[in-house]
Amino acid sequence: MCGIVGYIGKQKAAGIILEGLKRLEYRGYDSTGIAIWQDGHFAVAKKVGRVANLEPETAKHRFVGTCGMGHTRWATHGGVTDANAHPHVSSDGQIALIHNGVIENYSSMKKFLLDKGYTFKSETDTEVLCNLIAYHYAKEPESTDPDESRFVISVRKTLRHAEGTYGIVVMAADHPGELVTARKGSPLILGIGDGESLVASDVAAIVSRTQSVVYLKDGEIAHLKANTFSITTLTAGDVSPVIDKVTWSIADAELNGYAHFMEKEIFEQPLALENAMRGRFSEDGSTALFGGLNISANEFRGYDRFMFLACGTALHACMVTEHLIERFARVPVECDYASEFRYRNMPLFRNTLFFVMSQSGETIDTLGAMREAKRKGYKVLAINNVVGSTIAREADGGIYQHVGPEVGVASTKAFTSQLLIGAMLALYIGRMRDMSFSEGVEMVQALKRAPDLVRVALQQADHIRGIAQRYTQYRDMLFLGRLSLFPIALEGALKLKEISYIHAEGYPAAEMKHGPIALISEQCPSVFLVSSGEMFNKVVSSMQEIKARKGKVIAVCTESCKLPEGLADELIVIPECHEAVLPIVATIPVQLLSYYMAVELHRDVDKPRNLAKSVTVE
Repeated sequence: MCGIVGYIGKQKAAGIILEGLKRLEYRGYDSTGIAIWQDGHFAVAKKVGRVANLEPETAKHRFVGTCGMGHTRWATHGGVTDANAHPHVSSDGQIALIHNGVIENYSSMKKFLLDKGYTFKSETDTEVLCNLIAYHYAKEPESTDPDESRFVISVRKTLRHAEGTYGIVVMAADHPGELVTARKGSPLILGIGDGESLVASDVAAIVSRTQSVVYLKDGEIAHLKANTFSITTLTAGDVSPVIDKVTWSIADAELNGYAHFMEKEIFEQPLALENAMRGRFSEDGSTALFGGLNISANEFRGYDRFMFLACGTALHACMVTEHLIERFARVPVECDYASEFRYRNMPLFRNTLFFVMSQSGETIDTLGAMREAKRKGYKVLAINNVVGSTIAREADGGIYQHVGPEVGVASTKAFTSQLLIGAMLALYIGRMRDMSFSEGVEMVQALKRAPDLVRVALQQADHIRGIAQRYTQYRDMLFLGRLSLFPIALEGALKLKEISYIHAEGYPAAEMKHGPIALISEQCPSVFLVSSGEMFNKVVSSMQEIKARKGKVIAVCTESCKLPEGLADELIVIPECHEAVLPIVATIPVQLLSYYMAVELHRDVDKPRNLAKSVTVE
């Protein structure tokens, strides 16, 4: 969740690190800091708040060193204070450290170090790790092997004692111009530049300097110098690194005239959907194709149950996928919170194929759930957006979303692309079973029209902005839908909560009368997602129950829906579309409504309070 940037090279490190930290602001954080090696000591500046608050502090220090590291912190152990911000320096002044993750056994480590005379200035688990490295560093004789230096050995010895998760970057006073970095459960990426080396928790921080990267794996330790690097393991084994190329540029993560990244990414969705489906339909236009599943069609056909695991927005996409697979492929599907799955003793069916869904591919709960399923002997496929992510590497196969970087904390284009891939999976599995050729062709044509239908829905933006302006004074809202639109109601409520801080709940429309109706009043509007078909009259009945209790109704309806006169206080019309595409198109109005309400309330849309883009701690 926190952000890490480290640099070694010929240029002044501070400016490069600060720029990288700004690129990571979308991840969510509450304080920030930087350490540069210069004039024979660690020059450190730390500040609560945004990177902008840190910049004046760095100016005071006149940083000129060419080796350093920076951090944005999302508090776990200890309050949000300058003292608790990273980097931390050991009490003997020999080691500096930044850290993402949680060290679970830090209390026993701290007691040991206090007995050894080490002192502490913060409440963090990170400072404990820093001092333990210093303890081993003080005891370790200097090695003649440049790749197995005293510096690397002391980090390795410390991490063998660490329980929990970490992504760390370390500097040592006696090894200027070097960084040691290691990971377990928290992502780190090495950047290989021209006469410079970088490390970051997200490729966005370093892509402006290099597109050659190495994705560090759990249990690996990297030793970086300006012109070289080496990777070993916690057991001192050598690793042959694989250098990958980043396929997007820094321009893809710029605002390009939009007020917020969330706004930009909402309006990028037609292109994102086109990219997600490109090259993934058969030549005869009757089914979907996926190149990275690593499962033959015959093996796939042998599974009689699917299990989807995810968190937050991705779980809502899984719930829509569950509906579509059961509807079009007639195979039982179950969805579960990834955070709960690995702690439950759930009875599992033998012929079950697991899917995990995570935009970042680093969500710690989803990663843990995937590992638990694999531990039990099940194959796991991943749906994610970030090439080279931990989940993508550890899964047995999977599907990349290919929508480019998503910077806004509140997911938009990643979510609708997940809905599209879920619909394509339903088509793929259905065609293996009893879906006819003509039904497959019809569904493929419908999916191909999805980007244009989203473009039409986006034309409602000004109308929805006007609605948002009229509803910002309300502190509670309900979002209601049936069948595949119920998860979209959940997603709409989540979006509103995330970025406007207005309390909202999502329910199946029929469940409203089983409790939530007690909330209905003139002060609690309801957003209904309505489509034509067998559920139309039932949803209209629920709307009438709301109106009878003086509740306001905002209706998101397809074109063919003919609502009774005066039933809806506000009406948002979306184009008529195929059942598999409906959840995608219906998502657009709820995204826009949440966005414009947050803007009207002057919220920090791209960096909402207490949230992080990628949740990498439990």
